Amino acid sequence: MRKSNVLHLPPEMVLLIPYIQAMNTEMVIGQERVKRMLTGAIVSERVSHAYLFFGPDGCGKKAMAISLAAALVCPESAPGNSCPGCETCGRAFRLEHPDIHYLLPAPKDFREDEYGERLRQLGQNPYAIVDFDRRPASGKSASAARVIYSVDRIHQDIHRSLSFAAAQGGYKVVILNDADRLNSQAANALLKILEEPRPKTILILLSSSPDLLLPTIRSRCQAVRFDRLTDAEITSTLVQKNSVSPGAAATFARMADGSYSRALELVSNPDLVELRDSVIRFMRTAYQCRSTEVVQFAEDLQRSSREHTQFFYQLLLLWLRDILMLKLMGPGAAIVNVDQSEAIAKFAGNLPRARVDQMIELVEETGRLVDRNVNPRLSTIVLATKLAEAMRGTDGLSMINSLSA
Repeated sequence: MRKSNVLHLPPEMVLLIPYIQAMNTEMVIGQERVKRMLTGAIVSERVSHAYLFFGPDGCGKKAMAISLAAALVCPESAPGNSCPGCETCGRAFRLEHPDIHYLLPAPKDFREDEYGERLRQLGQNPYAIVDFDRRPASGKSASAARVIYSVDRIHQDIHRSLSFAAAQGGYKVVILNDADRLNSQAANALLKILEEPRPKTILILLSSSPDLLLPTIRSRCQAVRFDRLTDAEITSTLVQKNSVSPGAAATFARMADGSYSRALELVSNPDLVELRDSVIRFMRTAYQCRSTEVVQFAEDLQRSSREHTQFFYQLLLLWLRDILMLKLMGPGAAIVNVDQSEAIAKFAGNLPRARVDQMIELVEETGRLVDRNVNPRLSTIVLATKLAEAMRGTDGLSMINSLSA
């Protein structure tokens, strides 16, 4: 960052001092390794011109990117010191600072006011789910339009923005959420910007699928890996920040699979209790081959949103994985649905020949098919039929072959 009279520590020493302050990371859950690395970069004044933050959704990439951006634009901070919370930092964390540009991939016909509302939500909570895929625009389905970065947006929102001097004379920071959503023209336009970096400009690319980025883009960024959050980290955060009871928080944390964003979704989902119960009903209905009830179940899912349907499949997967864990490890297995352990143990005991691994693959395959616009009613009916066969020990099942037939 700026030149100062502060003693510059070598990077190897910085890594040995985990609590040295250079950026405010209070809103970042866990990720201590990443915090130390970025703190070392700021303290040693070796901030890269481009970063690629990659890792699972909901693990803190957005929160860390905003924290880094705030540290870079803050006039009060200096290498080795952390601003206690000035007006500039407040604007930076709320994504209202003129030198911080946070971008989301969007459908071609997105509305500016809705786009701004998503950024406002992100400024309030960097773990909020605001993308247009999982939160489509009002009145539209998730598949109504491609959610991408167009070449026009790269030129307008990055190239043009970086061509102006910083409003406060310091750094300019651009954060690309879901950077793997660049179309080919947009990717080449971004590559050109990366190949000719401007002084005191930082690009931070966020991705849960970095392999979808051009190798030439990846090679021009310093890659920073983010790990899944631990159950303990998610549990303690839900208890402290969201006033969730410890028992419920532990269940949500196990269901969230390392994603605090996912845990927040579970906490706020009014359908969670009913959907979890419906998983048990679906399993029983499928095993008993009650075709009328299966069809009714499938029709109810078809009338629901795609997000609701996929959520059901995800809960079903967790239930099946609990059965598998119980079969492999016995009563001491660390299952997710602790409050349904009796029902899970009963299923596991009553289905000694069940191919649970095959059942898990069938549900995963169904989720992928529905994502590709295969009819959810038909998919669910076929899934129930195939699960019934797998519960009785049949091997080598496939959803695709059955749907084709």
